[in-house]
Formats: sequence, structure tokens, C-alpha cells
Amino acid sequence: MIDLRTLREDPDRLRASQRVRGEDDSIVETLLSLDERRRAALNTFESLRAEQKSIGKSVSRASGDERQALLDRAKELAAQVKAAETEAAALASELDDLLMTVPNIVEEGAPSGGEDDYVVLEEIGEKPVFDFEPRDHVELGELLGAIDIERGAKVSGARFFFLRGVGARLQLGLLNMAMQQAIEAGFTPMITPVLVKPESMQGTGFHVAHDKEIYRLPEDDLYLVGTSEVPLAAYHSDEILDRASLPMRYAGWSSCFRREAGSYGKDTRGIIRVHQFDKVEMFSYCRPEDSHEEHLRLLAWEKEMLEKVELPYRVIDTAAGDLGTSAARKYDCEAWIPSQGRYRELTSTSNCTDFQARRLKVRYKDEDGKPHHVATLNGTLATTRWIVAILENHQQADGSVVVPKALRPYVGLDVLEPLSR
Repeated sequence: MIDLRTLREDPDRLRASQRVRGEDDSIVETLLSLDERRRAALNTFESLRAEQKSIGKSVSRASGDERQALLDRAKELAAQVKAAETEAAALASELDDLLMTVPNIVEEGAPSGGEDDYVVLEEIGEKPVFDFEPRDHVELGELLGAIDIERGAKVSGARFFFLRGVGARLQLGLLNMAMQQAIEAGFTPMITPVLVKPESMQGTGFHVAHDKEIYRLPEDDLYLVGTSEVPLAAYHSDEILDRASLPMRYAGWSSCFRREAGSYGKDTRGIIRVHQFDKVEMFSYCRPEDSHEEHLRLLAWEKEMLEKVELPYRVIDTAAGDLGTSAARKYDCEAWIPSQGRYRELTSTSNCTDFQARRLKVRYKDEDGKPHHVATLNGTLATTRWIVAILENHQQADGSVVVPKALRPYVGLDVLEPLSR
């Protein structure tokens, strides 16, 4: 949720943000009008309430006609106070509902445009050159007995799969390595719930009533998370944090669920776009003025993990029109996928400023003793999709796959060998 004070003092900032996102900037005028009407109604209520209290005190001291006149006025005021209170509450509710639909204000410097208007910040690593016809991750997964898509579809339907044998070991090793890196960087490890209440989902910035990507359990009014960002963002909801403890960093390990409702025909082969996967997610609470530097730190930790698994990758600055509702700025790391001849996203890190904290009421007390909303940030440290890039970039002519050196202690193998051996 955006800051009303920012809206009042600098409405042009929100107008510009809406435009670079490709959103309607006329909502700014609607918000300002609602806010003005709400404040006017609140002032009317408070003025009438003050008069009502004053008359209440005067009645006990009055007598005769004066007392009756005061009682008559008190009766009138009671109705007027109730009406003014109702109007102020209705306008406040209308304003809050509209504010909940407005995305975060884009950070200055983010590229404008849509999905294809990202800016490449850097390319790191050498793309592999094979002296044989490289296989894709599906063929490699079958040779290694690592990925079983056919039985995944038989058991659960399209976009589900089994990781078995070295595939399971590879994922467990990867996520354990990510978690160990996070712990060494000062993160608190967390195993998070995968089912959350609607207020947790909405507070994080997802529109549960309209988001077709979210799985819902209607009988329980619970939602399956698409990322552990959701339970981690809601972890400190309705709390005031200790300023001295900031930044507070958590690393959440969870299964993640996405309906992929808008992806018909996209990435139908393999495990790039699936309904269920596992992920280690970094999450940070910090002071808003520290969020830009904290964002760069999260990106650096993502790059460190990618370099440990020896993948060629690039970093992109995501365009404003492709940002999620909560993000003010987002950087993606995309690994080279040889079978596709292009880069694909493996990590994403977003600075959500104080947007989520306002919705979830997460605050801290500054040196002035007053409560202020924190900033929240998130970033992927490892996920199932990394298996695609690891298998394809480290494959050998015979179908075996060399395990990156840093990952070997976690997998327990130096090379993944085809089953036929």
C-alpha cells in the first residue's frame, strides 16, 4: 500500500509511476478526491463530537428552558454525529479498498516499458561449446533416471513430475547449499507453511480474488503459496520490531505452487514451468532508507550461488511494466540454456520498499520513538528450475553430467552417470 502522505505531498511521483507501469494515472485524482472528502468528513465528525461533549457537560449545570434547549440540541447532535461518523468510515473504507489496488511506486532509474524492455546490466561466465550434439534436460533427466515426467503426469496431471535418484539428490544438495550460504551470511533458516490465510496473501500484494495463478482451498479459506515470500512477509505482521535488530534476514525453504493459468502452450516440455517446485527464498526487513543497498546485497548473494554452480548467466534490470504489484525495482539473473539457445530466469530479487509493510502493519520504532514502517525485500537463492541449467551446461557426450565442484559435497557425487552403466 502506498503512503498517503507521499500521495498528498508529491502526487506527480505516483502519476509518473503509473505511466511507466502502463497503468491509468487518473486514479491519482480519484485517490486525492477521496482522501480530501474523508478528511473533511472526519473533521465534521470531530467538530460535532466536541460540541456534543461540551453540551453534555453543560446540561448538568442548566435548568428550565435553557436545560430543555440543550437537551434538544444534544438529541440533534447525536443523530448528526452518527451520520458524520458513518460517512467518514464509509469514505475511509472506500479509500483503503482503492489503495489496495494501486501498485508500488517504481524506484527512480528502473527502465520504462514492458516485458521485453529490460536492460542487461552484465553477462558473466563462458557459454559452453560442445563438440557433440547437446541434449536437453528432459533427455538427460531420462538417461540419468533423474526426472520422470511421464509418471508425474500419470499421477497428478500436466506440469507435474517426479525427481528420483540423482535428480532428488541434486535438488536436495542444491537447496542445502543455498541454505548453508544463507546461514553463513547471517540469515535465520526457516521452514515455512505453504498454506496461508487470505490476509497474508493480500498483505504481500497478491489479489486473491483476481489472481488466476493462485491455488485456493475454498472450504478452509486458505491459499497455497507460490513463494515463501508470502509467509515470511506475514511473519511479523501487526508487530513493532526492535530497530537494533534491523536488518532482519530470513531464508525460507518451501514447496511452491502455481497454476500457470496464462501459460498455455509455453514451456510444455520439461520442468521449466511447472505447478510445484521447491525453493530457498531470502527475505529481509530493513529501514526504508537502507533498502536500495540491501537490494544490491541480495543480488550479490544470488550471483554468488550462480557462480558456485558454474553457470553462465546475465543480470537484467526489469522494466517497470513487468514489475509485480509490490516491487519498486527488480533484478533477474538468467542462466544460459544450451538447448534453447537463450537465457532463462533462475533468480529474481525485488525491493518492495514499505509497500508490503503498510498492508501487513510491520513497523519499527526509530530514534524519535515513533513507529515507522519497515521496508521488505525478497530474492531467490535456489530453486528446482536450476536443475535444468546445471544438467544442460555440465553435460558430457556420453550423457553423464559433471557436478559443479562446490556442489559435490552436498550431492555426494562428482559425476551423474547414465543408468545404463
